[in-house]
Amino acid sequence: MTDADLLERVDALYAAGQGLDREEGKEVFEALLEGLESGRLRAAHQTGSGWEANASVKRGILLGFRLGQVVEMGGADLQFSDKDTYPAQRLPVVERTIRVVPGGSSVRRGAYIGERVTIMPPAFVNVGAYVGEGTMVDSHALVGSCAQIGARVHLSAGAQIGGVLEPVGQSPVIVEDDALVGGNTGLYEGVRVGARAVIGAGVVLTASTPVYDLVHERELRATADSPLIIPPGAVVVPGARPARGEWAAGRGLMLAAALIVKYRDEKTDARAALEEALR
Repeated sequence: MTDADLLERVDALYAAGQGLDREEGKEVFEALLEGLESGRLRAAHQTGSGWEANASVKRGILLGFRLGQVVEMGGADLQFSDKDTYPAQRLPVVERTIRVVPGGSSVRRGAYIGERVTIMPPAFVNVGAYVGEGTMVDSHALVGSCAQIGARVHLSAGAQIGGVLEPVGQSPVIVEDDALVGGNTGLYEGVRVGARAVIGAGVVLTASTPVYDLVHERELRATADSPLIIPPGAVVVPGARPARGEWAAGRGLMLAAALIVKYRDEKTDARAALEEALR
């Protein structure tokens, strides 16, 4: 069965609603999980004009929730419960030289973890996510459902990469190759971070966040047709802007603002580099 055939079957089963054939559904769903975990299928892919969400993959993930039953999981000392279609994934750690440092991290089935990825505890990677080769997922980091993380990315401690399953056509959060996402950051609602960009500690970006590019003197915003896009190589730090109105001005009130203060250069590269020995 080709990937195209598989996704056609996914769409048909999803459309059947509660009347779906459960045996066929479980067979197709297992094939979908295997495709996602191998990296062959992805919740979003690059095209000549940018990134495009794969709605059929998202439907398949939602199908898994519909097919699953809540069961008890874990051993004698650790108790969990979840849909039986979504247990924790047993990763091919030897084949891909993946490091999952002891201490409570979990990767759900249906996520892809690439060659030489390091996951520090505790961290969580959700279904449909893609984590590219050589990436570091640091402590207390979240890679949400369907998020697409490129190669050699550093997700610093406390970084929160939001997930998206519905609406099925909405693009997930995307972080492209060689980006650095600083500590205690938040990327949500389909935000797209370009290759080699640096998101400074404490920056929170959503679909409604304006970003002020001080280098090119422009505002970057999401539109009805496009997510918020951080340009390749941009260095984004937290800032502030005055709140509108005389009442706010009289009290010196400010709103959080994300500022692009520079674009990456050799000095930035040196400070953002992850020591190769740590991998």
